[in-house]
Amino acid sequence: MLFVTNRTPEQSARSRTNRNISFDYQNTAVSQYLYFCERTGQDQYTEIKSKAFFGRLKQLPEKVQLLLYVHGFNNNMEPDVFTNAERLQRLMDAHSPELVLVVPLIWPCDDDSVAAFADDYWDDQDAADASGLAFSRMLGKFDDWRRDPAQQQEPCLRRMNILAHSMGSRVLNNALREWAEKHSAGNMPQLFRNVFLVAADLENEILEQGKSGRYIVDSARNTVVYFASDDYAMPASKIANVRHKVLSRRLGMTGPEDLTKLPTRVYEVDCDDFNNRFDRKGHAYFLDDAHGVASPVIEHIAAAIDGGRVSPANRSVVLVAPPAG
Repeated sequence: MLFVTNRTPEQSARSRTNRNISFDYQNTAVSQYLYFCERTGQDQYTEIKSKAFFGRLKQLPEKVQLLLYVHGFNNNMEPDVFTNAERLQRLMDAHSPELVLVVPLIWPCDDDSVAAFADDYWDDQDAADASGLAFSRMLGKFDDWRRDPAQQQEPCLRRMNILAHSMGSRVLNNALREWAEKHSAGNMPQLFRNVFLVAADLENEILEQGKSGRYIVDSARNTVVYFASDDYAMPASKIANVRHKVLSRRLGMTGPEDLTKLPTRVYEVDCDDFNNRFDRKGHAYFLDDAHGVASPVIEHIAAAIDGGRVSPANRSVVLVAPPAG
């Protein structure tokens, strides 16, 4: 599995092609560098660097789209991120073979005890903010690679989608804002076919014009917000943010504050009917349940990727629970 990370390697911070690298999970320092890697087995990682990484993606079968996956709070590489990425890949393949290749974007966060939730949350929030700078460089590296004269002879036309879960939405928001404001004169090209925000740990008005999340909307043909009012992680997030005097309700709990203020290509999807079946906190409801039954979110995402349009066309949709396994 290919992946990109700004975790600090245990080895030298200096990149080198085809070196084996490892990561100390107790070190949550945000690296200023990005590492383009391949996972060949559990805890087995090889750095391949950006040129080879993008080249590998370009060589995929023509119809395969990319689904970048930005994980959430309190997730480590092993077992959390890669296990969930593999589940996501398997579920997407079961729905539509060779539709996507899942590529995790991994940022450094804690996975300590429940008792340390508040401290971990604030630490992860700081890491998510700092990681935005690093992943904005990934956009820059991709743009430079794409504009290289050698690539222009046979340009890469692969479609890209991105799924940001929980605090991963904060990483995405910061990355796009950093890139647009500092490297693109405040403009955001349409990089993605779809942006999927699942249980997003962002203020619920952030996608509106004049807010930092406007770049998320500008970056995609479609932006789809999945939310659930009984997502138990969202009230905890709101309480934790009182420290920073941020009292707004969370996007992942209510959906957009006012959908009429957003472009018609923004959709909200209510997942109240089933979110607690797929995760006891009702927060990670985009995968499968204990019986292997896929979340309705999988089919909804796959259809949007495959056809390029969100179905049904209603901007506000309620997904229903699947039959019990």
